[in-house]
Parts: sequence; C-alpha cells; structure tokens
Amino acid sequence: DQGFKSSGPEVPFRYIQPVYGCGKPKFDIDFDIENGPAVAHSWPWQVSLQYEKEAGVYVHTCGGALINEFWVLTAAHCILPCRKYRIVLGEHSLSGTGEVVQTFPVLDGDIHIHNDWPRGCLSCGNDIALIKLSAAATINKRVQLACLPGEDDTLTKNYQCFITGWEQSTPDVSEPVSVSDELQQALLTFETFAGCTRKAWWGNYVKNTMICAGINGKSSCIGDSGGPLNCRKNDGKWVLHGITSFFSSEGCDTANKPTVFTRVSAFIIWINEIITLNTLE
Repeated sequence: DQGFKSSGPEVPFRYIQPVYGCGKPKFDIDFDIENGPAVAHSWPWQVSLQYEKEAGVYVHTCGGALINEFWVLTAAHCILPCRKYRIVLGEHSLSGTGEVVQTFPVLDGDIHIHNDWPRGCLSCGNDIALIKLSAAATINKRVQLACLPGEDDTLTKNYQCFITGWEQSTPDVSEPVSVSDELQQALLTFETFAGCTRKAWWGNYVKNTMICAGINGKSSCIGDSGGPLNCRKNDGKWVLHGITSFFSSEGCDTANKPTVFTRVSAFIIWINEIITLNTLE
C-alpha cells in the first residue's frame, strides 16, 4: 500500500519528459551556501504559488515545482478553496525588480488535490496536489523542469539534498514567520524511515509515504510548504524526491523533529493518472 487509491480505471501512462531533459540547471548552484540565498535561477523548476490578498495584489504563500510544461506539483495543504491563485515561474526576488517571469492564472478545475487528503491532518499523509497551467510554460535558462523519481525510488544517506523556498523562520518561535525576498537554499541531512519513526522523534506521525530531512542543526523551514526537496543523483541530475509538508509546532529547528516531506516516489501512479486524464488528445 503506497497511500494511493485509484479514482477510476487504469489508464495508459502518457507523461513523457521533453527532449531538453530535466534536473540540470543552466546557472551553477553554489554548494558552499548551506543555508542562505541561492544563486539566481539555479533552481529553475522552483515555483511561487501566490494568492490574491486584495484586488489585483498577489502575495507568495507556498512553493512548488514545475514537472511538465503544463503541470506544477505542490502540497495539498497549500490550497484553500476560498482563494484565487496564480503561478509564477522564473522568480528569484519576490519584489520582482528587473526580473522576467512567467505568470499564469489558476483557473477553476485546474487544481487537483489527492482524493485521500484529509484537510487539517498533515500526519495522515497524501499531502500532494497538482496544478495545471492555463498555457504551456516557456522553457528557457530561468525556467526548466524538475526530474521525477521512479516509482518507489528511495533515498539513502549518500544523497545530497537541498530544500529551496522563500520562507524563513524567525529566531523566536512566538514571532510570525517572515518571508525572504530572495530564494533561499539549505543543505539537509536525510534521516531513514526507521530513525524518524523512533518514539522520541516523530513516532507514528510519519508514514512510509513521507521523507524526513533536516537534522544536525541545519534549518529545515527555509523552504516554503509545497516546495521541493531536491536530491542529486550520481549522474549530476537533481530529482524532486520530496514536497515540504510539516515540521514541529515548537519551531523549525526543534531537536529530533526534522522536516517531513511527502515522498514523491510514492505518488508517481497518481501523478501519471491525473496528467493523463487531463491532457488533451
């Protein structure tokens, strides 16, 4: 049981990565930055999900990752039914000074939340959603695709993983979370499922459809909810292994409480089904 229940009959898999590939940024990642501002556009699949705060004024609320010219992967808990959303690609600075970005309104019916997502229960799992863009994204140096893992691919401690996003914790957990203007990155330490489910850690809050990362003093809430956990393969490609789901209510750096991510490999069947059923002939 991988946490997926089909919403209908099986359909042939039609999702194919385009010929220009995925997971290889044109702008070099600065690996010396283990917790701080990323090089502009070095994570070109990073998405800013924004909602309309007031008429014509949108604010950043969550991250996401571009996995196809038409599709963005994010967390289900990022979506509220009463809000109007848009997707922004190619963003580095939220103030937008001098940047060329691609902006897409999110239309009715283009948000696909996992059927088994129980709103308000992050530890129940299935915290995943797909958003279809209103038009095809233009792939260029600043906007590229994230690679998806294979079905049930698993991580080991040999993988190098970064979380990316605009949200940044404050030193005092009683203070509200601030949002950084520039995209941030943080190198995270991966923890095994057995280790993360120890009683003193997350226990049964963590399911086998989740990933834990962010111990040993590394910040684990730099990335927005819904943002990617990027892990590098031996061939140098970066793979979208996780979607930021939740962390401790006591603060982002709470001892023995690494950030918990939705494990993307557990939902490849669901991703393929949604894209296939919502792709025009």
